[in-house]
Amino acid sequence: EDRPKGVFLEGPITGTPSPGTVMMLTAATEPTLGRFNWSVYDVSSDGIPAIIAVLLEKEQETKIATDAYASGDWGYLYCPIAGEKMNMLIQNPSGTADSYAIGDALMVDDGTGTLIKDSSGSSKPFVVIETKAAFLTADTLLGCMYTGH
Repeated sequence: EDRPKGVFLEGPITGTPSPGTVMMLTAATEPTLGRFNWSVYDVSSDGIPAIIAVLLEKEQETKIATDAYASGDWGYLYCPIAGEKMNMLIQNPSGTADSYAIGDALMVDDGTGTLIKDSSGSSKPFVVIETKAAFLTADTLLGCMYTGH
């Protein structure tokens, strides 16, 4: 079955991230209405293991997956379990070949929360599950599977 088995979260968003971005708890910020504040993944370098909380589209407000949040918006997030599939925001790396094949391992880019192909990080929590042969011209949503690593 493809029903979600992870954890849904919500709370205020800091910054202007788009759905498919990996988020983290905003440090030293007290909860609002009992919910923690969320910011883009920023933990000192790419690929550092951390909670994986993926920003979701605000479908309750008729927003779509390409509609960015505004700072202060109430955000909706999801923490997947291994094997779950999600549309993740893949970074368009300048000056590099950026086509994707099924099975490519992706890590989270520090400071943007987008996913990148790179072998330097110790955590590669997603693999690509759809082929994207054409080079990206902007950050793009791509089907991925959460590995749990």
